[in-house]
Amino acid sequence: MLWSLGVLPLILLFYIALSRRSIQKHESLNVPWTDSKLSQRTIGSWFSRHGCAIVVALGIVVLMLSMGRPRAILLLPSRMETVMLAIDSSGSMRASDVPPSRIEAAQNASRLFINGQPAHVKLGIVSVAGTAAVVQAPTESRDDLLKAIDNLPLQRGSALGSGIVIALAAMLPASGIDVEKLINPEIRPEQNPTTTPNTSNQPIVPKVKLEPGANSSAAIVLMTDGQSNIGPDLIKMAQLAADLGVRIYTIGFGTPEGVILKAQGMAMRVKLDEAPLKQVAEMTRGEYFKAASEKDMEKIYQSLSMRIVMQKHQMSEVTALFVLLGILIVTAGSSFSIWRHGRLL
Repeated sequence: MLWSLGVLPLILLFYIALSRRSIQKHESLNVPWTDSKLSQRTIGSWFSRHGCAIVVALGIVVLMLSMGRPRAILLLPSRMETVMLAIDSSGSMRASDVPPSRIEAAQNASRLFINGQPAHVKLGIVSVAGTAAVVQAPTESRDDLLKAIDNLPLQRGSALGSGIVIALAAMLPASGIDVEKLINPEIRPEQNPTTTPNTSNQPIVPKVKLEPGANSSAAIVLMTDGQSNIGPDLIKMAQLAADLGVRIYTIGFGTPEGVILKAQGMAMRVKLDEAPLKQVAEMTRGEYFKAASEKDMEKIYQSLSMRIVMQKHQMSEVTALFVLLGILIVTAGSSFSIWRHGRLL
C-alpha cells in the first residue's frame, strides 16, 4: 500500500497546473492579485499562498502511510493479578551493612510495596531459608500480609531456587508444577507429565512454553543477598519461570564487601552476590535493583511499582492514530485556507 505515495507527484503537478491557470486567468482580466505578485518576491508571501496546500499534502501523506498498517512497540498498562514476594530469611540476612539490617530493610520494603499496590492485586509471601514455604497464600487482605511479614523467622541455609518454585506453584496452580520433584528429584524419579525429567544435563521445560515476560498477570519479587547454597539450581528455576512467562524482579540487599557475622563460635564474611540476581532478572525480562541504603529502598519501591503496572511491551498496530492525525492535518489546512482565501486550496 505504500506504493500509493507515488500518486503524490501527480497531485503536485495537478496543483501547479491549477495555480498557473488561475494566475493567467486573473492576469488576462487585468485583476490585480496581490498574493501573486508578492509571491515572486518574498518567502513569507509564497508560504501565505501555498502553505495551506503544503499542510493538506502532508495530511494526505500521513493518510497514505496509514494504509500500510504501521505498527509500533508500545508500553501499555497491564492488569497485574498476582505478585509473590519471595523473601530471603537465611542467617546472612542478619548482616547490618544495610541499616538496620538486611532482613529489616527487606521487611520495610515489603510493607511499602504491599501498601502501594491496587486493591485488586493479590499478593503472597514465600519465606526462603534452608527450605522455602508459603507463609501467606495470595490474598487481597493487606493485614494478613503485613502480619506474615512481621513474623518471618531467620533460619540456616538459603534455597533461592526452591523459593522460585514455591512461588510459581502458588501463583500458577493450574500449571501442574511438581514441586517435590523439582526440589527433591531423587524422591520421585518417575517422569512428570508436565515437565521433562530434572537431570543435571537436561533443562526443565514446560509442555506449553511461553516467551519470557509474556504472562502479564503474574510476577515474582525476590528479595535476597544473592547467596544460594542449597536446593535446586537458582538459574534453572529462573529458566522455568521464564518458560512460564513470569517475570522475576530481584532486589539485592547488602554490599559487595559484606560484613563478618559470628554465630555458634564461628565467623564468616557474608557479601552481596549480584551476578546471579542480575542473570535471573535478565532471563525473565524483569529487572535487578540494589538496596544499600534507605534512599535506595524508596527509589526501588517507586520504580518497581511502576514497572509492574506498566510492563506489557508488545507490537501493536497504530493505524488508527495515523488516520486520526492525517484527518486532523487535512482539516486544519483546509479550514485555514477557507478562512484566509475564501477557497479550499
